[in-house]
Amino acid sequence: MIITSPIINFAHRGASRECPENTMAAFRRAVELGATGIETDVQMTRDGRLVLIHDERLERTTNGKGWVKDQTWEELAGLDAGSWFKGGAYAGERIPLLEDLLELALGSRLVLNIELKNGRCFYPGMEQKVIAAVRACGLGSWTVISSFNHYSLALCRTLAPEIGTGILYSEGLYRPWAYAASLGAGALHAEYRTALPELVREAAACGVVFHPWTVNEPAEMSALIESGVAGIITDEPGMLSALLERRLNPPPP
Repeated sequence: MIITSPIINFAHRGASRECPENTMAAFRRAVELGATGIETDVQMTRDGRLVLIHDERLERTTNGKGWVKDQTWEELAGLDAGSWFKGGAYAGERIPLLEDLLELALGSRLVLNIELKNGRCFYPGMEQKVIAAVRACGLGSWTVISSFNHYSLALCRTLAPEIGTGILYSEGLYRPWAYAASLGAGALHAEYRTALPELVREAAACGVVFHPWTVNEPAEMSALIESGVAGIITDEPGMLSALLERRLNPPPP
């Protein structure tokens, strides 16, 4: 991706501690809190629509049942994705389409981190559809596609070398910058405990950036910023925004 500075404040599934995750309410609230990026999860319906939802099944975050992949968009569009959160304060929120978030990003100059949820359900053709949607909005240079399915990331780089990719992983990876280079990926989306300062520095020297997840404590945010990460994925975009603001504009002594 083109944008490398300042540090990207990726709101994890939107402002997911204030609003139901992966809903337009969560994405809009994240912008209000100072997020400069949105992390979200994309899956595909039975009739090929791209929907934003984390779990492969519907029960945890909607009033539906079953697998996302087995439903049509018409079936999913009528589900309530907000009633489960904070005593029903967000009743009536719907599962968004990827196009809904792309439209928001166009108006808000957001960096998008689109995670392909295709490690458990493979969704043939999803890579092509996501790339086509991003290209149609002209957001290729503002997007990084991530996944735990690294075969999928390799395919994305072949299909769309102009769109950045981020390798998701949760445990120690030997010389991760070399592995990233083997896939043509420019970013490492590591579980934050594995983003050691020496690895962040070595990766940066090789042209590979870190976007660790999911970082929710100020001390951990500060340590990662000091180590040189290019972005942080957090459930607390307001907290991170305030911390970054204080670093840029420290109070007078």
